[in-house]
Amino acid sequence: MKRVFLIVLDSVGIGEMPDADEYGDAGSNTIAAAASSPSFSMPNMQKLGFFNIDGVDCREGSAAPAGAFARLTERSKGKDTTIGHWEIAGLVSEQPLPTFPDGFPKELLDEFEKETGRKVLCNKPYSGTEVIKDFGEEHRKTGALIVYTSADSVFQIAAHEEIVPIEELYRYCEIARRLCTGKFGVGRVIARPFEGEYPFSRTSRRHDYSLEPPKSTMLNYISGAGKEVLAVGKINDIFAGSGVTDMVRTVSNADGIDKTLSWMERDFNGICFTNLVDYDMLYGHRNDVEGYAKALTSFDERLPQILAALKEEDILMITADHGCDPSTPSTDHSREYTPLVIAGAPVKAGINLGTRASFADIAASVLEYLEVPGETAGKSFMNEVLK
Repeated sequence: MKRVFLIVLDSVGIGEMPDADEYGDAGSNTIAAAASSPSFSMPNMQKLGFFNIDGVDCREGSAAPAGAFARLTERSKGKDTTIGHWEIAGLVSEQPLPTFPDGFPKELLDEFEKETGRKVLCNKPYSGTEVIKDFGEEHRKTGALIVYTSADSVFQIAAHEEIVPIEELYRYCEIARRLCTGKFGVGRVIARPFEGEYPFSRTSRRHDYSLEPPKSTMLNYISGAGKEVLAVGKINDIFAGSGVTDMVRTVSNADGIDKTLSWMERDFNGICFTNLVDYDMLYGHRNDVEGYAKALTSFDERLPQILAALKEEDILMITADHGCDPSTPSTDHSREYTPLVIAGAPVKAGINLGTRASFADIAASVLEYLEVPGETAGKSFMNEVLK
């Protein structure tokens, strides 16, 4: 029974792409920033070949890598979670999703206020932690919703859980998702609940409402062929549930790994697609180099458990969706290459796949391995890595 376990280390980029300066990201290198911390240690990823990837020179490569590895180029126009994951799943976005560097237009917010019955605060690009510091008290006094964006294509709504119950916040996000189409069609509407007293803290009950991919992805092809697509973390949200056969949400990287390990015990034929978001959400966007390094070290410490749980025909792929260099002045995503490490009994050791032309090579390769027909923007590398 063939199974693929695809784990996205959210935002773990491995160095600027050639067009990074067009995105304001010249010099960004997320993995090098994390590796500058004394808390950084990834010996198990090192054994698989992570530091043998083209351009990854922040640690010494393995003399005899146990896995296959590659550097992936993003062909899509952008650097956000949605189009990064869509490209991993085979869909290249030729046009960037809309962003709102000056805030959202009055016509959109007027309709949003009318449908929710609540006024709006902020309406600017903002750090998620800073916005609740600056507007949290006014929100508590007035009940107005904190609406903000970032350099990414997002419409974010922050609300204190004592002022706006979580289900009500989710309903407001559903309203925003319905309104944010066409020229306002942001990649994601995001619920950002928070709690406590000033300076407040965000809770784990974040929820993303994504656009549905405009074309079929590998998820649709796999589930359409009668196989399973298991989504861990925010994967189901990113794809708006399209092509997913079963899903589970997570509250942390550790929880995501636990739930992936649990599903590794389950008999299924298909793919388990996991997103571990803490690198991005807790550390990259907060410019926390030390936290980022510790989170990568924690993943590496759990990696032997994941490898030990692989069955005879299982393949493990570890990748990322963009960068988010915690050492730069920016708190936004960065336009970077991403890593790919491939392991499992069917995989040849020490295969350097070089620099690939698209994240979508993952989708093409997964479909080939699972023997599922489907059209992707990628080129399969399966014949190069299988024993």
